[in-house]
Amino acid sequence: MGEMDRKDSHLALCLAEPVEIISRRANGFADLRFDHDALPEIDKASVSTEVDLLGKRLAAPIVVGAMTGGTPRTGELNRRLALAAEACRVGLALGSQRKMLEDPSTRATFAVRQAAPDLPLLFGNLGAVQLNYGVGAREIRRLVDGVGCDAFLFHLNPLQEAIQPEGDTRFSDLVSKLRAVVAEVGVPVLLKEVGAGISRATALKIRDLPVAGVETSGLGGTSWSKIESMRTTDPVQRSTGELFARWGIPTAESISICRSVLPDRVVIASGGIRNGIEAAKAIALGADAVALALPLLRAAERSVEDAILALRRVIEELRTTMFLTGCRTVSELRLRALVRARDLTAED
Repeated sequence: MGEMDRKDSHLALCLAEPVEIISRRANGFADLRFDHDALPEIDKASVSTEVDLLGKRLAAPIVVGAMTGGTPRTGELNRRLALAAEACRVGLALGSQRKMLEDPSTRATFAVRQAAPDLPLLFGNLGAVQLNYGVGAREIRRLVDGVGCDAFLFHLNPLQEAIQPEGDTRFSDLVSKLRAVVAEVGVPVLLKEVGAGISRATALKIRDLPVAGVETSGLGGTSWSKIESMRTTDPVQRSTGELFARWGIPTAESISICRSVLPDRVVIASGGIRNGIEAAKAIALGADAVALALPLLRAAERSVEDAILALRRVIEELRTTMFLTGCRTVSELRLRALVRARDLTAED
């Protein structure tokens, strides 16, 4: 199956099939709770969700997570997501730009700033494994310049590639290749998983690389192992993908690990974050920002207005959490303790 077919196949499955981990508790947030403060001693009107992320001012510590691009249909969804991110003044990450290297005519499906010129923060994106398949610094710079991105994500997806029918699984020597390429990209570089999380062992390897930070993409949301198991005709690969759909580091755990091992780097939390309370918990655990993907993709499939509404809801939920914990700023939220206790807002 070609890259075009794969992109649209992924999109169709994400829009129509149950591609998430079944349990809402899988991301690790359900057993963490904020203390409710009935005397917060602040006015809700004074609460500000604004942050600086990678030198860009955002209205909230939120990024529309990396999803798609490369075909006419995915290009239209990228356009809608960019318009929503621009309207709400949050960041946006593109899906893998591999197709743009193979077919430069697909650049328009990633060049979202043509539709949303005031988008405050744009991430480019490519699988790190492509460094073992002929991609180097020159090609990465072409992706960066081609869309005018402010930062770049190398995604780490060995589980997805292992299950994907046409997967690229040559993951040897990537640390040395990343070390050589990162300094040549020209914009800040982050490494991100795609749903199985960043473990302590991985974070320790990343610590020695000249990267700006990480995105956790922990266990608890969309499972690319599950998606690829739906696409394969091989019964052994299918059953393997179904088993490994629950493999990985839960998002809450991965955030704590990344902040501990990488104290001075950017940590973007993602992996099944579905509301502003979970976003607030991620920040209290050490994240600088959070990324959400699947619910925004499904909203954008309906309309730009629905995508804006979905983002506004998360921002308002975050603001309300801050108010109820006595936090005027996101910096104050980072200092709020979470207690290990059942949170009924996270129940299935």
